[in-house]
Formats: sequence, C-alpha cells, structure tokens
Amino acid sequence: MTEVKLHDVGEGMTEGEIAHYLVKIGDHVTLDQPVVEVSTDKMVAELPAPVSGVIKDILIPIGQTVTVGTTLLLIESGDEDAATCETVTESSRPVVNARTPLAVQTRRVLATPYTRKIARDHGIDIEQVPASDPSGRVSEEDVLQFVAKRQPVSPVRPEAVTAPEAVTPLATPTMLPFRGIRKQIAKKMTQSLFTIPHVTHFEEIDMTRLLVLRAELKANGTPISVNAFFVKALVVALKDFPVFNAKLDEANDQIILEQEYHIGIATETEDGLIVPVVRQADQLSLRQLHEQLAGLQTRAKTNELRAGDLKASTFTMSNVGPLGSTGATPIINYPETALIAFHKTKKRACVDENDQIVVRSMMNVSMSFDHRVADGATAVAFTNRFAGLIEQPTTLLMELI
Repeated sequence: MTEVKLHDVGEGMTEGEIAHYLVKIGDHVTLDQPVVEVSTDKMVAELPAPVSGVIKDILIPIGQTVTVGTTLLLIESGDEDAATCETVTESSRPVVNARTPLAVQTRRVLATPYTRKIARDHGIDIEQVPASDPSGRVSEEDVLQFVAKRQPVSPVRPEAVTAPEAVTPLATPTMLPFRGIRKQIAKKMTQSLFTIPHVTHFEEIDMTRLLVLRAELKANGTPISVNAFFVKALVVALKDFPVFNAKLDEANDQIILEQEYHIGIATETEDGLIVPVVRQADQLSLRQLHEQLAGLQTRAKTNELRAGDLKASTFTMSNVGPLGSTGATPIINYPETALIAFHKTKKRACVDENDQIVVRSMMNVSMSFDHRVADGATAVAFTNRFAGLIEQPTTLLMELI
C-alpha cells in the first residue's frame, strides 16, 4: 500500500488545505496522474500519484488544513483489475465528497482549478466541454455555455400551478465556500492588520510627460508598460530610502534593511489575489522589466506560476487604476514594511507654475507603511522622490546610465 502525502510544493510551505480530490475510491490511476488539489497561501497545486494502482482510501476530507507530511490517501499498487474494486458495496465506502464524481480521466484538460470547480458544481465532466481558446484551455465561459446547452426545459405541469401562498417564504441565501486561496488571503490579511500599525499616505502624480514618452517609444517599436516604469522608479526611490525595503525583526530588536530588490506585483485572478515577484529588479532594464511583468501576469491568469515566482518579495506595488479605483487604504504584504497602490489616471484642470490653467493626466497614489519602522515625513519624502522620477521621466532615464 502506497501513501500519498502532502509534500512541500513551495519553499517554506508548512501546511495546505485540501481543495478537491480528482479521483474517488476504486479509481485506477497511473504514475504521475494528478489525484488531489491542495491550496496554500499563494497557489493551488496538484499532487500526482507516486505509483500506478487503485485508490483504496481517502483519509482527509475536503476543506481540512493539514501539515506537510500528512497522509492524504492510499494507493494499492500492482496489477489488480480496477473492476474488482468496483464490487465493493457503496455502503462500505467512507463518504468523502457528496458531489457527483467525475469519470476517470483519460486525458488532462487545460483548465484552472476554479474552472474545474464550476464544472464539478454542475456535475459536468470537463473533458466533454469544448474549448473556445485555440490553445485548448477550457475557460469558465466554456463551461457555463456547455451547461446552458445541456439544461433541459422543464414543462409546466398543471398540478404545479397553485394559488399564491398567503406568506411568501424567504429566499434561501447562496452559500460560497470559504476555503482555498480566499481563506489563505484572509489569514494573511488578518495577520498583517493585527501585527502592523498601518498608516496610509496619499499623493497625486502628474503622468503627462511619462505617457508622452511611452507613446513615443511605442511608435518607435519599443512598447514599455507603465508598470515597468513604476518598478524602475520604485527601485531608485527604495535605494534612497532603504527603510521601506526592510523587515522588522522584533525578536532580535532589529530592522533588517534588504540589499536585494524583489518587487511584488499584486495581481487579481479568478481564484483571488496573488503576488508574483520580479526578482533582482534593480538589475533589469526597462525592456526586461516589461517582458517579465507581461510573463508573470500571463502565468498568473492561467494558474501556471511556479513556486519561485511567489516568494521573498521585499516591497509590493498594486496598480488598480485600470479597474477604475480612485483611492484606497491598502494592506501591507506582511512582513514587508510598505505597499504602494496606483489608482486611476484621468485628465484634470490644473494650475501650472505660471498660474495658467492646463489639462494634465493626474494619478492618485496611496502608500501604507509600518509606523513602527518609518514615520510620516519619511513616507512623504519617499513618494516625493518617486513622483519626481515619474513626472520628469528624463531624470529617471539618467538613473539608468
């Protein structure tokens, strides 16, 4: 009998939550076939079967959090006919999941865990869902369209038509599962707020010259994202104000000033908020930053990030402007010292240095910082330094020489 244990799917992982079993008792599995989905605080990972054989027992129920090394299920290896296992009566099997089980998979469909969950909740075999994407990836919309096409129209029976009730019953509320990445996000946000005394500083930045420069670069065949400029300017500002590229070590009464610049990029996905990391950002050119940011965002949206993409950030930024945000009080990505959020850029009437009314592209910025480590004056100086680099992008380019 072979034990399938929860192993470390990312550096520093100590526990994980059982999100879903991809098999049921009695199923025959092959070597390396995914058998269970596990949620950590940063990702949803699939654990493969270490041997070929028959699933004999499932030990841990869905939704339970267990530590690394815990045995999740048992596989009986050998040449036993899977049909033999099917002779076991249903009453003798422990009920682990009341959902309709999927058929034994003969191929591995490309789909995110959230998309698979939608299929499971509707009792749909995701292998039967045609993919609209040329890559073969099944999306949430593909599943919902498949469900809509298969939904039968129930005829109205005469006996079902009755007089209205005197008292209309209350509608049953919809229940959403609080587990997986959403639950891990909640734990980390609670830890951050209950540990760090947050202070949020607000600023506005004139984006006009940077947007003109970006348009010129794009016209010359060198597209550079705004986020790439943000990361580069942040690195310059962090070098001038290293207290924000730091961690507080309360146990040893020390503020640890990091010597490397790993910038976390808060990214919204269908499974929740995750923070992929641009590592050694100070050593990358604007073009390299643009390419890395695009790659991380694509892998985040398709749930293909590696464990190394999500660890050891030293400072985090969040660009929520494209979503329409005009302001917020962001929560620090513990154990970092600060987080900066960029909000919507829109044209406003402003007064220039000659007292003339001009139209400028202005962006709101909010920066939350740990008041144990830094003070308000330092935060203002930091955002002023960052704003100066963005408002006068030629000075930013001088920093790259």
